Amino acid sequence: MFKGSYVALITPMTQTGEIDYPALEKLVEFHIEQGTHGIVSVGTTGESATLPFEEHIEVVKQTVAVTAGRIPVIAGSGANATDEAIFLSEQMAGLGIDGFLSVVPYYNKPQQRGMVAHFNAIADATDLPVLLYNVPGRTVADMLPETVAELASHKKIVGLKDATGNLERLKATQALVPDDFVLLSGDDGTSAEFLCQGGHGVISVTANVVPGAISKMCEAGLAGNAEECRAINASIASLHNGMFIEPNPVMPKWALYKMGLINSAELRLPMVLPELASQKALEELLKKHALISG
Repeated sequence: MFKGSYVALITPMTQTGEIDYPALEKLVEFHIEQGTHGIVSVGTTGESATLPFEEHIEVVKQTVAVTAGRIPVIAGSGANATDEAIFLSEQMAGLGIDGFLSVVPYYNKPQQRGMVAHFNAIADATDLPVLLYNVPGRTVADMLPETVAELASHKKIVGLKDATGNLERLKATQALVPDDFVLLSGDDGTSAEFLCQGGHGVISVTANVVPGAISKMCEAGLAGNAEECRAINASIASLHNGMFIEPNPVMPKWALYKMGLINSAELRLPMVLPELASQKALEELLKKHALISG
């Protein structure tokens, strides 16, 4: 369940700020053709923080419709209010998704006991699998391995997206959770080592741009071919850095726009287009990797 390369898919928008559904369909088809193993729809990279519920739900619905069961779709359903996270999960439960990705509540800095209560309440409210998402760089609050282990006892909580970038954290979590508990990297820069040390896959930002490479990297890692996994990662390491020149999803949207896969790099305020220097730096990387002409 939920192994391999899952793209943290951007949400394409028109120059006037509406969701660009034809571009969304084009992106989904691109990922299926390139071998992406699954899609995370409207997570952080999909601008979940600035999409109202109606749009959030519609983007997930349309993503499921285009995939048509060919690859799994995980819906971002996190919120810093437990009732809101439950409401969003309930609204999306019947869309045909394969599970939820639920982030540690942001801004209000819950205690570890609060996290346990929050995620158990969400899991109690759905029949679908739930993946926990720990990204302290954005949420400030950090879910500890012991908390993950406690939550792993809930039958609906099946895994964790670990975006700490700390491989010692992976080891600590592995020692406490069941063998079938899914551990996915949420940090592109360390994802190859995460796989080589027993992780099950990655929810990747870089996969927006080079989905085939991330997919092959994951397949090599899961097959136990650490040398190939690391070699593929080394070949795209500069792109990992390029995706985060400015806060995500600014740079992957700019890359996809320059690659001709979306019609506009528009973002929802307060996110704005990258600075000119950032645009040029990323475009040079894209040329180096033969993703755009130059």
